[in-house]
Amino acid sequence: MDHLKYFLGTGLYSGALPKAPGTFGSLAVTALIFGLIQAQIYGAILILLILASLISLWVSGYFEDTFGKDPGCLVMDEWAGQSLVFIGISFSGDLQTDLTLLAAGFLLFRFFDILKPLGIKKVQDIGGKWGILTDDLLAGLFALICLKSLIFVGPSVFGMV
Repeated sequence: MDHLKYFLGTGLYSGALPKAPGTFGSLAVTALIFGLIQAQIYGAILILLILASLISLWVSGYFEDTFGKDPGCLVMDEWAGQSLVFIGISFSGDLQTDLTLLAAGFLLFRFFDILKPLGIKKVQDIGGKWGILTDDLLAGLFALICLKSLIFVGPSVFGMV
């Protein structure tokens, strides 16, 4: 069972890389989301968000017992937060537009997840499985708000005019 928890918690091993595991975990799930939008299975992003959140809560205890407090290799929480960024985003089906949206959402999430402004750090300090997950969900929410705002203010940047 520990092998399954490690496989899932590391985001199918995307967080097992020694450098920048959170960034690689976020990149892996962004690639998965790209596949989902290319297949026009938009509702699957919500399912991915829910599953990643539940898996994160399930495996967090194992990771903290094995690797210490909020270990970097646990990236399923990044999968949840990164998925939240793209909930309600209108993808066009145009490859360049969709890639621009994905890149912007990825960068915004990494900004909020790494710097932890606007109270995200305090949420992370809750500790345990809830602290591990909720700081990433809050980072994802802030990134979603920023992405939606950017789309509203500058739709031509995203090829939406």
